[in-house]
Amino acid sequence: MIRNTSDGDSGAPSLRCYLNLMSLEGAPVDFEAIAEAGYEGVQFAAPATAKQQSACARWGLGKASLGRVNAPADADLLAARFRDEGVECGTLHIGWGMEDDAEADRLIDAVLAASERYGIPLYVETHRATIFQDLWRTVQFVVKFPELRFNGDFSHWYTGLEMVYGGFENKLRYIQPVIERVRFVHGRIGNPGCIQVDIGEGDTETQPFVEHFRTMWTQSFAAFLRNAAAGDYILFVPELLSPRIYYGHESDRWAQSLVLRRIARECFTLARELR
Repeated sequence: MIRNTSDGDSGAPSLRCYLNLMSLEGAPVDFEAIAEAGYEGVQFAAPATAKQQSACARWGLGKASLGRVNAPADADLLAARFRDEGVECGTLHIGWGMEDDAEADRLIDAVLAASERYGIPLYVETHRATIFQDLWRTVQFVVKFPELRFNGDFSHWYTGLEMVYGGFENKLRYIQPVIERVRFVHGRIGNPGCIQVDIGEGDTETQPFVEHFRTMWTQSFAAFLRNAAAGDYILFVPELLSPRIYYGHESDRWAQSLVLRRIARECFTLARELR
């Protein structure tokens, strides 16, 4: 599958931090403020408008996107749109999780083919209500399709599959084939009972679930670094969703995105030492 690369950049493999614009739902999107806060780009949840494209160009922001593939033809349509919008990559929800193996295989084949055809990295998400919603089946897909690359949206697995039940380390070992293929991370931390929690209040950062996410992110970054070429980069993108769709209580999602970005950068620094 196509990689995230910087044209003409021979520098060391790097971490780039973008902001998913759904994190700002209910507030104006200020591209200048995003750039001045140190974000290197944004992820769109809908087709980028001409005004948004212009703002990204003005403030030097990179662009990613996302979408859903319910039928094989959807992969081509999305990849073509991403190419035409000039985005660097896209993350995808694939299927609804009720597909049999043959149906799921056709969806994966279509995504991999579209990525190559249009030269756009397409990262499948570890997300609820998709064919990648559980650990076991996802690892089996990797065995069959080793070229898959992932958006590690790990809160869906951590909370939805209660990864601490039966031993977090045990389950982390099992998903190593996925960890090795993560090239994009949706920044969100959950605990065993809630998919999105605030970090940095009181002693929250010392809680075991935060350390578990640090571990998953660090291992993903270290795997990327082991396999990266000069100029490659991995994306960390806070995606903090609104209580309107039941993602926890209302909080300062902008402030939380900065906390998660700091943690990710700490993890990347540690990954450089571990790889």
